[in-house]
Amino acid sequence: MPLFDYSLLLTGKYHDMLVAGLLLSLQLLAASLVLALPIALVVALLRLSPLAPLRWLGFAYVESIRNIPLLAHMLFWYFGAPELLPDGIKQWLYAGHIEAYSAIVALALYTAAFMAEDIRSGIRAIPTVQFEAGRALGFGFLDTMRRVVLPQALRITVPPLISQTLSLWKNTSIATVIGVAELMYQAGQVESATFRSFESFAFASAAYLSVSLAITGLATWYHHRFPVRTI
Repeated sequence: MPLFDYSLLLTGKYHDMLVAGLLLSLQLLAASLVLALPIALVVALLRLSPLAPLRWLGFAYVESIRNIPLLAHMLFWYFGAPELLPDGIKQWLYAGHIEAYSAIVALALYTAAFMAEDIRSGIRAIPTVQFEAGRALGFGFLDTMRRVVLPQALRITVPPLISQTLSLWKNTSIATVIGVAELMYQAGQVESATFRSFESFAFASAAYLSVSLAITGLATWYHHRFPVRTI
């Protein structure tokens, strides 16, 4: 038996399983990110709202989400939340890919809590005189945010948001606990079938490292292409 069986990683059924797992992990990343960004923006605006009840609503969301481990979120959305749904919707979910939908919801809500704090910090970095100038021009709170503050704040916020994307990518591996056939799940299946532990998890590790480095490279490129301006 060779010390390192490259053929297992390059061709055949097990190669296809690992590649399928990688593609599903990337799909989890994309879907979760698309959902997390607008949720994070809404929560950040709630946190900065002039109305106290809305500020408390945003505060409650952030603190209740980020102080519970992602594993607990994942298990809740897979085992607990579907039981609260009407029978028709529940049957439709169980007939489909409920494990993948549950993982996307858990990842999106969890990541949004952290992204919301990054966006809020970016907004608070904008001098208040610009917000006051927007209000002096007759804009309301939301219009001032949309037309004056957010275009500047989001530029500051992009680097930390890319860092959160990196965390989200690595967190997709936790979806394996609810049976999502993502990269770690497939690596475990290949290891169980072939007893080639080193090759299976070397592929998974290399895939996680490659995508993580690509995201880090994107952050570095953005930092040099669009440096944060001192206002």
